[in-house]
Amino acid sequence: MHGRIIFLNGTSSSGKSSIARELLHVLEEPYFHMPVDAFHRMRTSREIDAERLPEVLHRTWRGYHRAVAGMAAAGNNVVVDHVLSEDWRLADCLGLFDPREVVLVGVRCSLEETERRERERGDRPAGLAARQHARVHAHGVYDVECDTTATSAADCARAIAAFLPRRPSPTAFERLRATAEVSGR
Repeated sequence: MHGRIIFLNGTSSSGKSSIARELLHVLEEPYFHMPVDAFHRMRTSREIDAERLPEVLHRTWRGYHRAVAGMAAAGNNVVVDHVLSEDWRLADCLGLFDPREVVLVGVRCSLEETERRERERGDRPAGLAARQHARVHAHGVYDVECDTTATSAADCARAIAAFLPRRPSPTAFERLRATAEVSGR
């Protein structure tokens, strides 16, 4: 049995991790929250040379994707919070995850609100959400979406949980994979 992946995609500070934590409370089945930030925190805290940083980050994301795929392949349900701000990330996930078992959730939030949250958090580079804002939803296809600008993480989690029994077929991941295969990506 393959586990389900609830894939939360949105900019930094859009509320993905808060929704993921709430999902763990409202979902009936056991789920693991696997945030990409946890993988970044596992890396040594030593400064990485600027010219090497892109390569290190790329390997971190690829390893993260494979860890998620492994957990799901072993039958575990997983909640992922992710930032699809680069095309290769989605392509990598499309090749690794069982597309029938992925629920792709668009987590939207106004740019003004994400910038406010960034400033309040103080642990993100200034302008990170702004740089990601136009790119993170560029693929345009979701199974379900929520907007955290004015909706609480708990309400978003309840809406996602209510959606699960009526998931569409084909799923967003199945449609995206078919498009990628046709275009030869």
